[in-house]
Amino acid sequence: MAFSGKYEIESEKNYDEFMKRLGLPSDVIEKGRNFKIVTEVQQDGQNFIWSQHYPSGHSMTNKFTIGKECDMETVGGKKFKATVQMEGGKIVADFPNYHQTSEIVGDKLVEISTIGGVTYERVSKRLA
Repeated sequence: MAFSGKYEIESEKNYDEFMKRLGLPSDVIEKGRNFKIVTEVQQDGQNFIWSQHYPSGHSMTNKFTIGKECDMETVGGKKFKATVQMEGGKIVADFPNYHQTSEIVGDKLVEISTIGGVTYERVSKRLA
């Protein structure tokens, strides 16, 4: 499937400003700035398992089905309900504080998150 694979962060734009808008303390922002987060996606039709693995050994996994309400969790551990949609080949989700889209462009995973007029872009290269 289009999204299935393992991806490692290649570049980020507006990281600091976005994380400040999320309310993260400056020491946490500094610590995470150069993390090489690995995102692993397993797609089976409309069903997804989306995991992010951090260098600290922490991992976060969300399972969802396009168009169905599900339980999800933020990086900070906050649990919430969301209905993930597919719009024009992009996965679209509303987190508690921000809106996110994810798409495959060529061989890269492009994730764009927006909060209060600040847009954060994370581009990850395919590893497998």
